[in-house]
Amino acid sequence: MDATPPPEARTRKKPSYPVGEDLRNYLKRYRRERELPVTYERLRHFHESHPLMDTEGRNTLWESVAYPAEEIPGLNEDLKRIYALLRVDGDFSVMQHLYIDRIDFCSFGNSTPFRIKIVNAYNDNPDYFYIKKADASRVYGLELEHLLSPNRLNFLTAGTTLVEEHIAGIPGDIFIERWLHRPELRPIRIAKELVKFNERSFVQLLGDMRSYNFVVVITPDFEGSQIRIRAMDFDQQAHNGRKTFYLPQFFKENLPLVEFCKKHLHLKTAFQYQREEQTLMLARAELAASRLDVLLTAMARDTIAPPENVVLLREGLAAHFKNDRYLQCESMGALVRANLDTLRHNIHQGLGALKADQILGAS
Repeated sequence: MDATPPPEARTRKKPSYPVGEDLRNYLKRYRRERELPVTYERLRHFHESHPLMDTEGRNTLWESVAYPAEEIPGLNEDLKRIYALLRVDGDFSVMQHLYIDRIDFCSFGNSTPFRIKIVNAYNDNPDYFYIKKADASRVYGLELEHLLSPNRLNFLTAGTTLVEEHIAGIPGDIFIERWLHRPELRPIRIAKELVKFNERSFVQLLGDMRSYNFVVVITPDFEGSQIRIRAMDFDQQAHNGRKTFYLPQFFKENLPLVEFCKKHLHLKTAFQYQREEQTLMLARAELAASRLDVLLTAMARDTIAPPENVVLLREGLAAHFKNDRYLQCESMGALVRANLDTLRHNIHQGLGALKADQILGAS
């Protein structure tokens, strides 16, 4: 029944951490926690499946699943109601023309998600959303991305179920293979966005941003196209103990992109872009100060990584920033807060940008 990933795609799964009381209260306060008509466990009761291939006949690691005929009408209506909650705060009156085209399941990865394909009957335009097992570290990652990045994220939780919207874009590995050297894309804009994405991942402690865990969004503009790199996988939020795990530049899968950017980006310009993103992150943090404080307080009380990982990471960050305050941190949430405080201090004191090896892939 389950698709078997190729050897190069297999990885040790991170344990799933339950959503604790503090995080649950946060989710309720900001209307992320809702009553949902379909749970993850309900979708697990499919009775057959078949591998889903791409247009070139390759296994996608997804399976299309089927349910007993008598369950399908009710299940489809309930899935449409979830989509209405996700998109229009539950106003089902504007969703009557939609239909569920396909339900897919992926056994590879930490969240073992279901992907729901929903289609507009009037124009055949499809959209997708995902139903997954709720994992506390992933929820923290989604919320930090929502508050500290330029990207807004829609997601909902209900007990042990997590619902996420689809993040559209070109998968990073496909972008590197097919788009990186296209003449219509300006190299400096690609390089600038890599610096910014690298910085956001590091400050937020969002790990494992290999090329297949982020997407590239290309927006046509009056003078060339703008580029944005967006994380689409938040399973490895603040879990690993290695500092470099939170710097996308150090993954071998990203090496062609890093070398491309080093070729086209001057070091002083890289410092400029890094400082721009730091300043923007702090501005976003100020706008959401009270909400962010509640989130980080919950995160600091939560266990989302083994103690030895916290110790290893705090030592690495203390050495990186030359700041012993990190050594007092007892949790991953405290380390994220310390990262933001470090940026705030550096900018307010007019200190220079951070190390070049945090930007251009130096070892």
